[in-house]
Amino acid sequence: MVAAAAITWQMRGRHFIINFLVFALCYPLANLLAAHSNITRNVALPFESALPFVPWMIIPYLSSGIFFAASFAWVRTADDLRVLSQRLLLATVVATLAFAIYPLQFSMARPAVGNPLFTALFEFLSVVDRPYNQLPSLHVAFCFIFWRALQTSFVPALTRILLTAWLALVAIATVFTYQHQFLDVVAGLMLGLAATLLVRHGRTQANVALYYLLAAGITLLVGVLALHSTLAMYLTASLLLVSLAYARPDRFFLHKRQGRYPLWIWLLYAPYLLGYWLTWCCVRWRERQRTPFIEISERLWIGRRLTAAEAKKLPPQPVVIDLANELSETPALRSGDYHYFPLLDLRLPDAAMTDEIVELLLRQIGEGRSVYLHCAMGYSRCTLIAKHYMEKTAR
Repeated sequence: MVAAAAITWQMRGRHFIINFLVFALCYPLANLLAAHSNITRNVALPFESALPFVPWMIIPYLSSGIFFAASFAWVRTADDLRVLSQRLLLATVVATLAFAIYPLQFSMARPAVGNPLFTALFEFLSVVDRPYNQLPSLHVAFCFIFWRALQTSFVPALTRILLTAWLALVAIATVFTYQHQFLDVVAGLMLGLAATLLVRHGRTQANVALYYLLAAGITLLVGVLALHSTLAMYLTASLLLVSLAYARPDRFFLHKRQGRYPLWIWLLYAPYLLGYWLTWCCVRWRERQRTPFIEISERLWIGRRLTAAEAKKLPPQPVVIDLANELSETPALRSGDYHYFPLLDLRLPDAAMTDEIVELLLRQIGEGRSVYLHCAMGYSRCTLIAKHYMEKTAR
């Protein structure tokens, strides 16, 4: 089970660093875009002018940063860590896109603060934050996500009650420190709830669609909205198409035929295809001292996509079974007995597809033919199919 998977400090640190880098890129950039646009509009409601300014609430307000770092250490399982990380990433990207597309400014001037400690804290806040990233309140969205993530991390009921009370105070502090309007808080709560509903516990496969969606959002913010790049607009659209393909899931979305892609697929998915080709080149270089394929049983070889020179080292006239959805086949291998089964990377194939490939292996090897089974990098898909084949032959 995913929930029982071992969790290491390296995993915690990796998720924290990814979230920190995305936040450090997107949040200040959205603030900067609004500041340069001289935004003055706001969503203040009439009653908010009567709300008091409460200086001491700067303490719970700033404690959100502590929760941001500590929550990655407090969650108890690998599944909890994945869910926390993905929910925070989703909330960060969605909120900062909203800030950039429809920027707002806080409507009321902050009164002078008499207490030296609170004065120093507010001065620090004014350095790291500007009054523009308003609706939805990312502070409130994070509080809701922290609350949902940490409920099961603390066993004593009193600790859970104190956690709930403090996070509620952090959310309320956004209003009484004159950082957010009432509607910002409501929208932030809705964003946190949406992130919680969209990223669920118990997932057994990588959420590839979400990661491509997040990459598209960051590209839109940085490349399109900030840099006004036409190329970034094309990259955003291409990443969204890949995300949609994985969300469906559609293993035929690249329309690969006889080991090649049509021109229109290259026009739509060039960033995706080129990215995999570059990754394949890096894998080849890193493993240049190792053989690109191995014989795991009589007449069955598995490995990665080969170069023309590497393909010559295979047995003569092998049957080629290509599982690599993202790379064109080596010309020397697609001219013979070539079979293509499109499998999405980082996703488990369905049972029917697995059985079909295994039956082909049994038939071809049973006829005394040599088979080369490969995916893109030779790490997962071909190994998984080979494992099923070995289990079936053992039975």
